[in-house]
Amino acid sequence: MTSGNDETLLDGIGPAFSRLRRRVPASRRDATRNLVLNVVTGGDGELTVGGLAEELGVDQSVASRMVADCISAGYLLRAASQEDGRRTVLKLTPEGADLRDGFAKAQRAAYEHITRDWPEGERLEFARLLVKYVEASARLRREDA
Repeated sequence: MTSGNDETLLDGIGPAFSRLRRRVPASRRDATRNLVLNVVTGGDGELTVGGLAEELGVDQSVASRMVADCISAGYLLRAASQEDGRRTVLKLTPEGADLRDGFAKAQRAAYEHITRDWPEGERLEFARLLVKYVEASARLRREDA
């Protein structure tokens, strides 16, 4: 059973997430590319445009436009599936990997700046729990699909 203070804390999660500002990447296009590149590389296997749409919770046409942007910028390419040659899967190019790595470094720097006054144990515990939360959320989304 949770106390009144705990309930208030838990009720504040939604508003806190809505106020969370991503310091990097700066533009909407960069944020979209970062999202796509991370999903393409973070999956358990080969990813199609349909799989990307499912993972992001968007229509396939939206995912297709996101992929087309990344392909035209040289960050992604379409390739034949190694599991089923009739399917087309998404692969990161070396430029895409570099861009994704750059975003990750900038995001880590932002995290370290934001939490600079926190005790080291809290910084690491929050990072661990945030990653755990995101992984659980992705797992539930896949189970629900």
